[in-house]
Amino acid sequence: MEISRYVAFSSDPEGGNPAGVVLDATGVDDATMLATAAELGYSESAFVVPGGEDGTVDIRYFSPLAEVPFCGHATIATAVAHAERHGTGKLQLRTKAGPVTVTTDRTADGTVMATLVSVAPRTAPIPEAELAELLAILGWSAGDLDPALPPRVAFAGAWHPVVAAASRERLADLDYDMDALAALMARHDWTTVDLVWRESPTTFHARNPFPPGGVVEDPATGAAAAAFGGYLRELGLVPTPATLTIHQGTDMGRPSTITVTVPAAPDTGIGVSGTAVRI
Repeated sequence: MEISRYVAFSSDPEGGNPAGVVLDATGVDDATMLATAAELGYSESAFVVPGGEDGTVDIRYFSPLAEVPFCGHATIATAVAHAERHGTGKLQLRTKAGPVTVTTDRTADGTVMATLVSVAPRTAPIPEAELAELLAILGWSAGDLDPALPPRVAFAGAWHPVVAAASRERLADLDYDMDALAALMARHDWTTVDLVWRESPTTFHARNPFPPGGVVEDPATGAAAAAFGGYLRELGLVPTPATLTIHQGTDMGRPSTITVTVPAAPDTGIGVSGTAVRI
């Protein structure tokens, strides 16, 4: 395999979220993909199997510990890597979560910008007992929450609890029991926990604990950003269509910027855009 290393959602290799990218994983078995992801040590790595002439490809995502159904930052990294190799345009991805379209274009300064459109998002309530357990593990109280952004579990390819902090200080102070959170997330098939704080009507800050992947915190989480866009639309918390900016990774020294496009039509995919740069 030819393995490339990219940082997604940043133009600076010191920022963003690193991902391994294999543009041709034809014939590679699951054990090798998992071992490669573990060796790379990034939160996820993407493995592409080229498809037919219609431009459709199969893509799979592995964390160091397990396969995940969908990963936004590795998709952005893959799209940029593919554009640098084959030129910009559109790719149709077959993911385990469903079909995902990703488009690449060059900006005026030559930067490749990638935009994915997620599968149709949805949300569900978090039962009171599960929320209480999650807050206890995080060391948060009910008073730490923003009542304008109620807790939900949201999906746009993978499930993420959305928990909004009432202050930036609460979001910045992240200290949790990794083993306890991993066990809770395994029981409910959660991929990351999307902790957010609203700076303005369209600007948010996020942190994403990711113990199922063996990672304390993810510096940029495109799948969670897509799920969050669907959450905001479904609950009527932003006027649509909307373009949102999510800042993530700042508290861990890897600043990332994710642009989320929320169409007005219900049951349509959420757009997630960003740059990527080779490490």
